[in-house]
Amino acid sequence: MTNSEIYIYILIMAGVSMMIRIVPLTLIQKQIKSRFVQSFLYYVPYITLAVMTFPAIVNATQSPLSGTLALFVGIVAAWFGASLFQVAVSCCCSVFILELFIL
Repeated sequence: MTNSEIYIYILIMAGVSMMIRIVPLTLIQKQIKSRFVQSFLYYVPYITLAVMTFPAIVNATQSPLSGTLALFVGIVAAWFGASLFQVAVSCCCSVFILELFIL
């Protein structure tokens, strides 16, 4: 791969990234009044984050079993009102204990 090819790829990537941001701004100039579209756009970032995060939680450990257990421990801790730090610590401890003693 030559330097000129790399610059062409970077320019194409920059152009696509800009078009993704510019086209909606130019096509949609009025406020969106549809409740369905508004709610859809509201939840898109959360869904995207969940789709990227949940597989990583399970696959980041040595065994999928410990990752799955950590996911359930985190869900239960968050359900009972634990802070983000407490949820993270409980998940890390559950993975550490499971992989240290059981696996």
